[in-house]
Amino acid sequence: MKEITSEITNTQFFRVESGESYQAKDVLQEVYALLVDNGYNAVNQIVGYIMSGDPTYITRSARSLIMKVERDELVEEMLKSYISSHGWKMEN
Repeated sequence: MKEITSEITNTQFFRVESGESYQAKDVLQEVYALLVDNGYNAVNQIVGYIMSGDPTYITRSARSLIMKVERDELVEEMLKSYISSHGWKMEN
């Protein structure tokens, strides 16, 4: 029988590879386009989703995508874009 020895003073590292990363900006752009393509008022539908958290405001084809990003991240991205488009100074 082989004796297995281990060094208990060393820390073992375990790394989990995260799945695909989604950027709020990219998700918003794609969801917006899908909603428009399906004949919806994309702004109203996205606002409805963000305010309520109800994914039925988003078409089935875009629902799984928009749910990959937290709603607060979507709001943050929209606010940053609004601030930038108005030339306001952005604080860090």
